[in-house]
Amino acid sequence: MMRPGAKQYVVARPLYSEESFTEEHEKVYRHRKTLLDHVKQYFTCDVKRAKNAALSLLPVIGWLKIYRIKEWLLSDIVSGVSTGLVAVLQGLAYCLLASLPTWYGLFSAFFPVIIYFFLGTSRHISVGPFPVLCLMIGSVVTRLVPDDGPPVNITGFEGLTRDEQRVLVASSVTFLAGIMQLVMGVLQVGFVVMYLSDTLVSGFTTAAAIHILVSQLKFLLGLEVPGISGPFSIIYTLEIIFSKITSTNICDVVISLVVMVGVFIVKELNDRFKSKLPVPIPIEVIMTVIACGVSYAFDFKTKYGIDVVGHIPKGYEPPLAPNLHIFQETAVEAFPMAIVGFAVAFSVAKVYSVKHDYTIDGNQELIAFGASNIFGASFKAFAASTALSRSAVQESTGGKTQIAGLLSAVIVMIVTLAIGFLLEPLPKSVLGAVVIVNLKGMLMQFKDIPYLWRRDKPDCVVWLGTCLASIFLGLDLGLAAGLGVELLSVVLRAQFPRCSVLVNIKGTDIYKDKKDYINIFEPEGVKIFRIPSPIFFANIEFFRSKLVEALGFNPLRVLRKRNKALRMIRKLLKKGDLQWTLKGFLNTSCGPIKESEDESNMEELDLPTDFKDLPTRIDWNAELPVNISVPIVDIHSLILDFAAVSFLDISALKGLKTALKELIRVEVDVYIVACDPYILEKLHDCSFFDDEVQPSMFFLTLHDAMLHILENHPESTEKKSYYEKIMTTVTVHHPGGRLRTGDGNAPNPETKF
Repeated sequence: MMRPGAKQYVVARPLYSEESFTEEHEKVYRHRKTLLDHVKQYFTCDVKRAKNAALSLLPVIGWLKIYRIKEWLLSDIVSGVSTGLVAVLQGLAYCLLASLPTWYGLFSAFFPVIIYFFLGTSRHISVGPFPVLCLMIGSVVTRLVPDDGPPVNITGFEGLTRDEQRVLVASSVTFLAGIMQLVMGVLQVGFVVMYLSDTLVSGFTTAAAIHILVSQLKFLLGLEVPGISGPFSIIYTLEIIFSKITSTNICDVVISLVVMVGVFIVKELNDRFKSKLPVPIPIEVIMTVIACGVSYAFDFKTKYGIDVVGHIPKGYEPPLAPNLHIFQETAVEAFPMAIVGFAVAFSVAKVYSVKHDYTIDGNQELIAFGASNIFGASFKAFAASTALSRSAVQESTGGKTQIAGLLSAVIVMIVTLAIGFLLEPLPKSVLGAVVIVNLKGMLMQFKDIPYLWRRDKPDCVVWLGTCLASIFLGLDLGLAAGLGVELLSVVLRAQFPRCSVLVNIKGTDIYKDKKDYINIFEPEGVKIFRIPSPIFFANIEFFRSKLVEALGFNPLRVLRKRNKALRMIRKLLKKGDLQWTLKGFLNTSCGPIKESEDESNMEELDLPTDFKDLPTRIDWNAELPVNISVPIVDIHSLILDFAAVSFLDISALKGLKTALKELIRVEVDVYIVACDPYILEKLHDCSFFDDEVQPSMFFLTLHDAMLHILENHPESTEKKSYYEKIMTTVTVHHPGGRLRTGDGNAPNPETKF
């Protein structure tokens, strides 16, 4: 209860061990489902479940039912048109990263959007080309169909031009990535994205931004640079660029700088005045239109030799079947594409779902993107995800649902079918400049490094490891290396946790790290040891070593010393060189007692000490016969705080039981507190308990165990002054007896130690 007018609480309850609590409080029986029960439930079908399944597979039904035409339709139209114009430009620009003819980017901004409209759960992301995915596709394309030299020997390449071969590679690897996403969605493994932490994704996308920046330099400078893939490709590419730097096309450089400066300034104004602008200024579209007009009017291609977009065919091409041989060649690259594409899209979708208060389903998103990529690849599109800038345009211009996304696809379709020819004089350097300016957000992630280093150094190592590996080894190997570093950091944190010795905060039932507080109380002969992690095969030895360090002695060494001392005492008693008197052992021999060097039967030294054939039980902390020395153990009780231990594996069970037996055999009482009920149940199931290690050592809380110890060892507090005693407001009732207190003169019914 709360005391009136004071921020204090008073609790009156018995002192509980796990056994006494279980006896007094009956638990609710819960039937645990077996694997067979889960399988039966999964395949059980009724009307309600069929309806829910249809709604989950077609989320469009759910939000169309609540669509507010008068309030949302106009916003979706404005958003769709704005997003569509940006999607056209980014489709052309990001296609350069994939080393494909530019108009195929329009396909990727159209076909996946149609499928996502029906299957996706996010209402705000803009589906289409994503620069990191485009770059990963480009590395596969240039590996199988390089700029210089013959392509890889693949069945199905016969009779195709180089561009057609590249389109076949891009569509096939996209199809395979889509299959992987679809299978993961059907198998309900959307949780896999949780293994990609924000730190890892940040480092990976920063490295991808550097790769994108380097890949676009050839367009900004107007140089002919062959596509290079594989480890250290970025270094080889920079080497070629610097070797050809004298051949730079000045016109391309000037156009790029003008576009970059103009787009950057207007984007900054958009960010600064976004609360006052009804819609962001579509500066990329404006600069593209201006560049097209100027390039056409002054015939830049003929006069200055710049590279332009060129002919854009009208309409769509017939469906294309994927190449199975390419599947075999690209399976390793397709999997990281599937993961990265989904992870980025899901992260962005999660941000907008929280902002606009609706839920998204990770497994359904996998199905949606898998189906989108399979459908798009059939029509020669490449892998789709979401671009952060394009999604921001769709949301900030008032988009409420994926109707805005559908309208953006209509804008792309109009360009593809009718007005694509207007973009033919567009310099590729303009597209490269637009791509680079849109990298600002990813490149600014370098600012995370000082913050991470100050707040969490292991996370900083993950960021740097992922970024550097992705830069130098390539995005696919870099992602794998980053994931390895991340998992290693998790394992190391669990393998080497920060163990601590706890002490009581005076006058409370609170226990904190001994190193952190001044006004503390630590009863003599009592140690409280805390391990803040699961205990498993990798850290059980670390746990035992830290426990020995906290205790100040090795119990196994002490046990062996005691057994060796007992062996010597028995031998001396048998010879008559040692006699037992009321005052203790008396040495009757004339010479000094020599310590036995007999190391035979070492196994016996690890057994419990046996006093049955001796005249008395030996006090190991008292004076022993001459030349017989045993390490003094000044601890009589050890409390293990298991509040943060979430699981134990079999190796940990064996190691823990061995450690407990060693302590018990050197007459140290061990108590385990705050143990998870499922761990306790597992201990029973695994036959953890025996004559030495018993269930009675488990207590509900630290304070319960401490009160129990001080009740059994009142000498632990006798040497302390009154103000140094543990004083609590917890009243302890002893079942079957009257209220007892540690201080006979205490006026209040409180247990005081």
